[in-house]
Amino acid sequence: MGVVLPVLFALFAAFSNALATVLQRRAALTVPQSDSFRPGLILDLLRRPLWLAGILAVIAAGVGQAAALATGPLALVQPLFVLELPLALLIASLLTRERLPARLWAAVAGVVAGLGVALAAASPTGNRTHVELDRWVPVLVACAVAVVVLATVGLRRPPGRARAGCLGTATAICYALTAALMKTSMHILTDAGTGAFLTAWQTYAFCAAGIAALLLLEHAMQGGPLVASQPALTLGDATVSLALGILLYEEHVRAGWWLLPQLAGIALIVLGVFALTRSGAGAT
Repeated sequence: MGVVLPVLFALFAAFSNALATVLQRRAALTVPQSDSFRPGLILDLLRRPLWLAGILAVIAAGVGQAAALATGPLALVQPLFVLELPLALLIASLLTRERLPARLWAAVAGVVAGLGVALAAASPTGNRTHVELDRWVPVLVACAVAVVVLATVGLRRPPGRARAGCLGTATAICYALTAALMKTSMHILTDAGTGAFLTAWQTYAFCAAGIAALLLLEHAMQGGPLVASQPALTLGDATVSLALGILLYEEHVRAGWWLLPQLAGIALIVLGVFALTRSGAGAT
């Protein structure tokens, strides 16, 4: 089985999430904008078929992500979600019937190639199935504080890239935390059955983190252009997930001279992401 299954599951989830992002943003732009955190936004969106289609894509992505996390390390699975950005822009261009110029195709290729090089060089390993509570507590507190600060700062800014970027980063932290909690829950389900899964605190914690991520995502989508929120979301998710994989699950990546191709791959990803961000593609 190796890394093939988790990679395939993660790629399916990344595509589904990219589709959901585009659909949800288009739906979010059809409801009144809010200058503050408004839970009622979800009630407005429930009346939009396009948003409901996006939710179906989110559910499909969740299934793929759960399968990927159950079969592979967090440090391998979550960085693959970097592909959401180029996928989202490609899907948005298809829906709006706008052709991407050659420089954007080059940026997309850079993100894909950089991700491949970085992951091949890092070769994440480790699939720990249990994390003690004393490891979880500081991580949960740090993530909660970061999300509150970013959301507060973002909602105080006027609609635009800064607001969307802050809210996108807060969403990324929630997504990474959801994945980390989900990984433990999936192993509990596999090893101990449904009863243990339904009584594990991690199950309800990942549901709560996922709901927070969904609500923050809708405000991020409404708060500014897709090319501001999506890079913060995808890069932030990959970075925080990598850290959580190492801190919580004691996963390992190659060191020594392997750091050179890893850094080269990361540089390609960042350059590609910023090129896509500056282009303004998919902003509508």
